[in-house]
Amino acid sequence: MKTEQIESMAKLLKTMSHPIRLKILCLLEDKELTVGDIQVEVQTTKANVSQHLTILRNQGVIKFRKDANFIYNRIADERILKLMKSMRELFCK
Repeated sequence: MKTEQIESMAKLLKTMSHPIRLKILCLLEDKELTVGDIQVEVQTTKANVSQHLTILRNQGVIKFRKDANFIYNRIADERILKLMKSMRELFCK
């Protein structure tokens, strides 16, 4: 494996490793959600959720789409979904 690949993976894993961001990714595995939807599930402030979504978005982990006054967030890359599924199988049985 090349150094830049290892560094890229380390950066991704560091981004995902925060408990709130990991929970957000778990919530986004099956569907798109708004900040408000995520806030209810994560039980923190909308501002805090928005900060974590920004970090995930800046790293290319999630994408969003606007629909009227709502912004829907979703996982951007199929590889992230596979990784989340693998982690769930390994750690959540």
